[in-house]
Amino acid sequence: MRKSLRPSRVRLSFKSQPALWASRPFPIPSRLERPVQAEVWTTSPSVPGRVVASVCRLHQLRVTMQRTVRVVAPLGFRLQAQPLVQSRPFSSVQDGLRRTPLYDFHLAHGGKMVAFAGWSLPVQYRDSHVDSHLHTRRHCSLFDVSHMLQTKIFGCDRVRLMESIVVGDIAELRPNQGTLSLFTNEAGGILDDLIVTNTSEGHLYVVSNAGCWDKDLALMQDKVREFQNRGLDVGLEVIDNALLALQGPTAAQVLQAGVTDDMRKLPFMTSAVMEVFGVSGCRVTRCGYTGEDGVEISVPAAGAVHLATALLKNPEVKLAGLAARDSLRLEAGLCLYGNDIDEHTTPVEGSLSWTVGKRRRVAMDFPGAKIIIPQLKGEVQRRRVGLICEGAPMRAHSPILNTEGAVIGTVTSGCPSPSLKKNVAMGYVAFKYSRPGTQLLVEVRRKQQMTVVSKMPFVPTKYYTLK
Repeated sequence: MRKSLRPSRVRLSFKSQPALWASRPFPIPSRLERPVQAEVWTTSPSVPGRVVASVCRLHQLRVTMQRTVRVVAPLGFRLQAQPLVQSRPFSSVQDGLRRTPLYDFHLAHGGKMVAFAGWSLPVQYRDSHVDSHLHTRRHCSLFDVSHMLQTKIFGCDRVRLMESIVVGDIAELRPNQGTLSLFTNEAGGILDDLIVTNTSEGHLYVVSNAGCWDKDLALMQDKVREFQNRGLDVGLEVIDNALLALQGPTAAQVLQAGVTDDMRKLPFMTSAVMEVFGVSGCRVTRCGYTGEDGVEISVPAAGAVHLATALLKNPEVKLAGLAARDSLRLEAGLCLYGNDIDEHTTPVEGSLSWTVGKRRRVAMDFPGAKIIIPQLKGEVQRRRVGLICEGAPMRAHSPILNTEGAVIGTVTSGCPSPSLKKNVAMGYVAFKYSRPGTQLLVEVRRKQQMTVVSKMPFVPTKYYTLK
């Protein structure tokens, strides 16, 4: 293509990409799936480099301004009176992709960068995906998850605000305790999954998915404005921190060497602010997306590279990317938003009924309660299930059939399990086929093969709890 260009010709190409790698467990970029970007090619020195650079900068500025206007415009003149932060200063935009504070760090360590939810992130490093996966299960791995949206909800009515948009019982959380919850709409659909922590510093710490960044932020901002207009005391702030996940059976041991707090007193889904390897102001939360023991560390952006470097000095720690993160979460039976749950899936259909608080079930005071509560008491038409098979790996969108050959569902996520040496998947089937042990068929590459409904997680979770 480049040879076909005339001398001194500048070509601009604008392309679009889906918000998520919806159907790929191991995202591999293709030419048709790159984000909005400007490609500038020249075959002659008569086009000065400064002109090319100017075109790139103008395009990047245009993309940034469009995003800013899209977020800020609905806020009108009330924006100055509200503590709402629209973007994180540390994230730069290059070719339409945002970069975390560890971008250059990833490149220096052999990270293979791909587009994911509008960010440039490593899919893997010099080690193979399988090696990274197994290292996490046996030792521990460091993941850069700074693309996640981190927000702070504060004010006397912060719990009331959060409970107006999620299904969980936030009021019952103890200081520094967190819970997985769901944003839902009035039809009972899941807008996103998130973790809400009731901090001892007087605010709620919320972490939600990068692929739903704009949607989640708009939802929370709209609710803040609504509450403020009613005279209630609430506010929202986007947190500028990076986010690092240290996951694996030796994660706590590795981290203990760099903190004065006793990690044995920090059980699953609790957090504390502490200094970590010399970086102050870090929030360490005992949680993760792998099924293993581990932590997520919200660290000031300026200290992210220092912290990652310090952790990697321990031979137990290796870097891991999106590929290992996806196969690890699938073995743990955890959902990927956009694949396994979405706005057309209710918590009951998604086998996430446990996220609906008992008090909230009685009060029926969350979005979609009139749809979700009756489902809790009866049957639903379909259910998310685990599947195990041998033969060819099951992939997203593969049809699921009963033994008579009738289509009764579809696969939403699937991959070979490095830990089990079998193929695992999640998908939705008609309710009467959702019992574990049910024999079914799955169509892979136009061929039908046997599969069996399995309990999840496929690999036992090892979350740390106080004994």
